[in-house]
Amino acid sequence: MKLVVGLGNPGKEYELTRHNAGFIIVDNYLGNVTWKEFHNAMVHEKVIDGEKVLFVKPLTFMNNSGDAIKSIINFYKLSTDDLLVIQDDIALELGKHRIKYESSDGGHNGIKSVINRLGTNKVLRLKIGLAKEKEIDTISYVLGKLTKKEIEQLEKDSKTYYNIIDTFIKYGKDKVIEM
Repeated sequence: MKLVVGLGNPGKEYELTRHNAGFIIVDNYLGNVTWKEFHNAMVHEKVIDGEKVLFVKPLTFMNNSGDAIKSIINFYKLSTDDLLVIQDDIALELGKHRIKYESSDGGHNGIKSVINRLGTNKVLRLKIGLAKEKEIDTISYVLGKLTKKEIEQLEKDSKTYYNIIDTFIKYGKDKVIEM
């Protein structure tokens, strides 16, 4: 079983904000599906290439994302090797992405929560670049709505993100790290 987690904040007021890039990528990857509430997260279960996959959007708000992820991992007795976390990264240029494993939280409070709750930084992450282009405080920026340019860039790069998700599901974290 694999766990693909998109980070974000629940609620209408946070839809299409930069901090919800993880939610957006997961939603677009799956299309129109039915979600159920489970362990303080919205979860959709799907079998892909014979692998059971849980897609997760925590309902704990960004700064406590690790709570929901830890609960689901414990419930299913999963290894962190079976986890892919998709996050925004405002230090990474728009249109760029990075695969990270065994690294720091980089100042991202959602990742800080994940690392703290799981007790390890051995977490595979897909970081989506949404770099700050203007002088604005970080909280206002990440909670700000995506611009038309940013939305278009996410759509343009979506095949790359979906390929990373597919590779993780089919071949596991080591193959993704090699990408």
